[in-house]
Amino acid sequence: MGVRRVVVVGGGAAGVFAAIACAEAAPAFEVTVIEKGAALLSKVRISGGGRCNVTHACFDARELAGSYPRGGRALLGPFGVFQPRDTVAWFEARGVPLKTEPDGRVFPVSDSSGTVINCLLRAAAAAGVRLRLSCGVEAVNRRPEGGFELTLAGGETLACDRLILATGGCRTPAAGALAVALGHTLEPPVPSLFAFNVETTWVRELAGVSVEAVEASVPAAGVRERGALLLTHQGLSGPAVLRASAWGARALHDLGYRFALHLNWLPHLTGNEIAAACHLRRRDQPARLVVNTPFAPLTARLWQSLVLASGIERGTRWAELTRAGQQRLVRQLVRTELPVTGKSMNKDEFVTCGGVRLAEVGFKTMESRICPGLFLAGELLDIDGITGGFNFQAAWTTGWIAGRALAGRA
Repeated sequence: MGVRRVVVVGGGAAGVFAAIACAEAAPAFEVTVIEKGAALLSKVRISGGGRCNVTHACFDARELAGSYPRGGRALLGPFGVFQPRDTVAWFEARGVPLKTEPDGRVFPVSDSSGTVINCLLRAAAAAGVRLRLSCGVEAVNRRPEGGFELTLAGGETLACDRLILATGGCRTPAAGALAVALGHTLEPPVPSLFAFNVETTWVRELAGVSVEAVEASVPAAGVRERGALLLTHQGLSGPAVLRASAWGARALHDLGYRFALHLNWLPHLTGNEIAAACHLRRRDQPARLVVNTPFAPLTARLWQSLVLASGIERGTRWAELTRAGQQRLVRQLVRTELPVTGKSMNKDEFVTCGGVRLAEVGFKTMESRICPGLFLAGELLDIDGITGGFNFQAAWTTGWIAGRALAGRA
């Protein structure tokens, strides 16, 4: 039998990891990664603000699967084969120590994505993986004698026995064109993991303020999430908003990204408990201005804005706060309603809901059920996770399984 030629289209996390897994398991194979961009692993480089959120410290497969608005059920089996514990072991065995932050996110101890990228590139080189950059794939066809023929930009053709598509999220249907050409169906792509645009003046004036834990809900989309919140020049971001955008991706798209957002600024307290705290302020600090006595953990600036937004005058003292004023304040703290007028995304870290239909892929091997010899991995699939390292974990898991399964077909 001649040398098996394997081509991986896509030089992101899933594609490079799949190539390494295949080449390490089958040294006799000729494995080539084709990337249309000028550099590999571009999302790895910018993730986590350049620190690279490698994975999430969740080691129970079922709990882990619950962090994927789409694809969680399909990933249950694969997580039994390669999960975050395996990811940590893989990188640490190759000289990249990792650390877990209090919220469960896992980063390299170096706090540099370059450490992760260099590790992957060293592993690829050591395994003999060939890399072709600035090389787009224009078309792909099945060969009558078996395998595939790729037409590259410029007209060059390249034949291979097995093909892995890891071309990334389908920002537009055209991004999944190669999979469609080989018989696959795309679930319509819509954005996931995005910030909310809010034009309310006091929100924008608080740009840079963060709150450790709020509850964000969109009643029209049936979404409710809890987590940190960041106020920005354009509106709201942070884990609470990003998770809500992921779980509500299709519903929010259908709403045209115009909807009412409800924020509970003190989700650890009930309305009655907040009212009781107000009574204590009135009793113990009657002469203090309401705007100058924030409830922890709210910052002074945020508290002042919420008090004023509830209709309480700046010069009102606790002793002067009316019953109606207190009710408005409690309501504002428990359910601030803000009109969302659009979305904002980091174009480089863009995550999509949508991609190759999961029923068309066998998740024990990541091989296509439609086109034998074709394997699929990463965000090309209709899989997306919430923020926190889950999307990279799906890339490592599906890439690992695709590469190892393909290597076993000698």
